[in-house]
Order: sequence, then C-alpha cells, then structure tokens
Amino acid sequence: MINCFQQSKRGQSGSLWIFLFFLAFALTSCTGDEVIEPLPKDEAYRLDKPSGFPEITFDSIGNPVTVNGVALGKKLFYEGKLSRNNTISCGFCHIQEYAFTHHGHTVSHGIDDRLGIRNAPPIQNMAFLKNYTWDGVGHNLDERSLVPITTDFEMDSSLPEAVAKLNADTNYKKMFKAAFGDENITGERILKAISQFMATMISSDSKYDRMKKGNAVFTAEENQGMALFQNKCAACHSGDLFTDQSYRNTGMYYNPQLDDRGRYRVTLDWNDNMKFRVPSLRNVEYTAPYMHDGRFYSLEAVMNFYSENVENQPNLDPLLKQNGHLGIPMTASEKQNIIAFLKTLSDKNFITNPKFAE
Repeated sequence: MINCFQQSKRGQSGSLWIFLFFLAFALTSCTGDEVIEPLPKDEAYRLDKPSGFPEITFDSIGNPVTVNGVALGKKLFYEGKLSRNNTISCGFCHIQEYAFTHHGHTVSHGIDDRLGIRNAPPIQNMAFLKNYTWDGVGHNLDERSLVPITTDFEMDSSLPEAVAKLNADTNYKKMFKAAFGDENITGERILKAISQFMATMISSDSKYDRMKKGNAVFTAEENQGMALFQNKCAACHSGDLFTDQSYRNTGMYYNPQLDDRGRYRVTLDWNDNMKFRVPSLRNVEYTAPYMHDGRFYSLEAVMNFYSENVENQPNLDPLLKQNGHLGIPMTASEKQNIIAFLKTLSDKNFITNPKFAE
C-alpha cells in the first residue's frame, strides 16, 4: 500500500508509526476522496408456516421478501411522512402491545382527529389470509396500505406526495437502494415494502400453541372452555387462524350514524347486508373494543350479545337461528370458561417482539 506521508527519520518513537498505520485506514487516497460505506448485502427473509396454519397466500414471487425490504417496510410502517401533515403513521392506529389495533377507540382516529367508521382490525398472520378488512374489499396485501394513505379521514395524503417527502431524505434513498437495487423511490415500492413487513407479523406462540406441542397444560377451566368453544363457536372461528374467513350476518343492529352495511358496500348485493368478516380470535384478549364498530368493550359483553341480544334479520346466519332460539345458548359459567380458553390464544411474545417495534 502506498503511504501518503513522508517517512519519518530514524529513531522516531514507535507510537508515531502506530498512529500513521491507523490513519492510513481512515483515508482512501492522498487526494481526499469521500469514503462511501458499502450497502449491506441483502438476502431472502424466510417466512415459516407454523404447524397447522393454511398455506401462505402472500405473493412472494411478485414481491420477494428480503431482509432489507422488511427493514424498509418497518420504518415506513411507523413513518408519519406518509400522512398529509406528517403526524399519522400505520403504527398510529395499529399499536403493537394491543396486537396492532387502536386500543380503546371504537373506530379509528385519523388525521386532524377525524373519525373513521370501523374498528381497526389486528395486523397478524396476514400472509395466510385470502382477503382483508371487515368487508373483504382488499385481496392483495401489496395494495392494502394504499387505502389508509389516501383516505381523507385516515392519512389524507397521496403516493406522489409521500414519494416527494421520502426523496428529500438521503437515508431513505439508501434504504430503497438496499431493498430494491437502486435509489428510485416509487409508490409501488413503498406499498411493497410495507406489505413485506406486515407479512412477517406471524403470531403462533400462545399457550394454545404450546399445549398442542405438549409444552403447556391447560387448567380444568381452559379445557372446559375449549370443548365449549369447539361446540358453539368453531363453526365460524375454525382452524388455527380461528377464522374461516367468511362473511356473516351475526345479528348486530345497523348503526345509522356510521352507515356501514359491511360486505354489501363491496358487492351491492342486499343478501350481503350487515355481513362482516369473521375475525381471527388470536390475541383477542388484547384487542378490545370488539366488533366492526367497537361496540363491545369486553369479552363478557360479546358473550352476552351472542346469548341474549342477537337481532333477527332476514339474512341472519343460520347458525344463529337454530331450534327456535336466536343466538348461542350459554350459561354464565360456560361464558367464563369460553373466555378462559380465548385467553390461551394470547401471544405475549408477539406483542413484545422487538422485530415489530418502532
């Protein structure tokens, strides 16, 4: 290696040579050219399918999940610049410690404290779902974030506006290059990076999961609750996702203030009036309030609704209208046992995992 400094005369102390040796590594040449740090090498991010889960539906061919793509998506998930006034991010309405829901809010609060019409659903296990949102209007995870970014009562922005803001940030240019191969920031890449991050949000380490593997033991109350759940609830909340991903009218009254008729808003078929997606019950302990409009603040209230307050509607789901009884017959003790079982679906590691934290 060519040394840029004149050699010192003999007899100079060894400490000066050590100084010169390390200084040489700090310089790229005698001309003072800028040192450019190499970008980290990208690699595939492995999405593992937990035992019992359905096959992954996320399009990893059209949008390959990579380590740098996920890192970029995580930063964008918590980025306020995606909103009109730089205050609202995805993480504003989807808070990790509440399984990425807007805890305590019946419906989401967006920009300028504007109210939406629906309760923010949890973000978990989305890589295994066929459709998204309460009415199933979304079927491509890569496009899902476009709606909150552009909706006037959520982020009230646009992709061109978001791109312009991110282009002014040299750090984002580096991250886009690391994730996509060049510094070109586009709306499509913003959406794809966010969906890569959301695809990694897999929750499968609850007490229920450990029990299935033989690593945990249920209490008598939890076992009784599981048996009751399988008999009274599992027809809709089926499989290891605890949803059959269908849309059903469960006898909830229509709220004219919100004017939300569920699946009907998508299909315009009156047979779909007041049908909403069957939600996953994983982490349900953390996601109050419940239902599409957050009308119930406790699991006890949900149980009471299904046993006593189901409204008879023309397209009420047949499962809630059997043997001359509306709803699901349950005693007080049965309700408590079912709730005990539902709490075994809580995944504390998921809501505290630093991989998903801001």
